[in-house]
Amino acid sequence: QVQLVESGGGLVQAGGSLRVSCTASGRTVSLYRVAWYRQVAGKEREWVASIYSGGSTLYADSAKGRFTISRDNAKNTVDLQMNSLKPEDTAVYYCNIPGVAWGQGTQVTVSS
Repeated sequence: QVQLVESGGGLVQAGGSLRVSCTASGRTVSLYRVAWYRQVAGKEREWVASIYSGGSTLYADSAKGRFTISRDNAKNTVDLQMNSLKPEDTAVYYCNIPGVAWGQGTQVTVSS
């Protein structure tokens, strides 16, 4: 059974940083494309960033230059380092392996 568990969310002031982590069980993350999404209540879930099995990364325009997605093969985790946070980054952040599993989400709140 595949399980993705996000952690590391919280409250931070605008301009601050936060790191969220996705820990996988039942799958080896290095073999898959793993993505981070976010969702604000009442809005569609929005793709944020992806890391591919080969290590290449892609970012949404809203995340470029501020967010960094990375993978720790030893820990079987995929992290999203978020810097220069803005109030509009406030959302529930979800980890995803396409076609396989979603995590339960972790709340990130950026105060102005």
